[in-house]
Amino acid sequence: MTTAARPTFEPARGGRGKGEGDLSQLSKQYSSRDLPSHTKIKYRQTTQDAPEEVRNRDFRRELEERERVAAREKNRDRPTREHTTSSSVSKKPRLDQIPAANLDADDPLTDEEDEDEDFEEESDDDDTAALLAELEKIKKERAEEQARKEQEQKAEEERIRMENILSGNPLLNLTGPSQPQANFKVKRRWDDDVVFKNCAKGVDDQKKDKRFVNDTLRSEFHKKFMEKYIK
Repeated sequence: MTTAARPTFEPARGGRGKGEGDLSQLSKQYSSRDLPSHTKIKYRQTTQDAPEEVRNRDFRRELEERERVAAREKNRDRPTREHTTSSSVSKKPRLDQIPAANLDADDPLTDEEDEDEDFEEESDDDDTAALLAELEKIKKERAEEQARKEQEQKAEEERIRMENILSGNPLLNLTGPSQPQANFKVKRRWDDDVVFKNCAKGVDDQKKDKRFVNDTLRSEFHKKFMEKYIK
């Protein structure tokens, strides 16, 4: 990298340095900014992989490997603890090592403890089985309720559809109440009563049927008024 654009804070001064008595010699002083700064190659870290490398990585395998290493390091410290625990336990006399004369009726026996543990496990299994049976019963009841609602909905939709069919067809609606006779009169056009329709000259208005026109000058009342009072 060039240093031509950098400001010279500490310019070289010939003959003024240590051991530089001859002014004709070149200066050996350098600025700290002129020294090489990057002398080591920077390698890509673990979290700076390229997208292609990230796609090809097996994260599951790496995670399992790290977990195994952590478990191995954790187990490395466990033998010392187990050794201290075993040494303390070994100090207690075992049941089979105690002679029969020293046994007391109040001392708990391992058989009774095993029986208690077996009883607790059986009770836990019974509770789990009862809970599973209750859960299956609830699921079955919900499924039956859902099926019943769907069946009722289908029956209601079918009933409404049949009623629409029977009421819409007059030939099939024989037993129903007498319907008023439908009026099949053709509707008038939207431009039948406009102002500037049929206003051609020479048309005999007497032959036309009387009808309403929204033009006051061509209405029947206006014509009669003009005939009666003006002419």
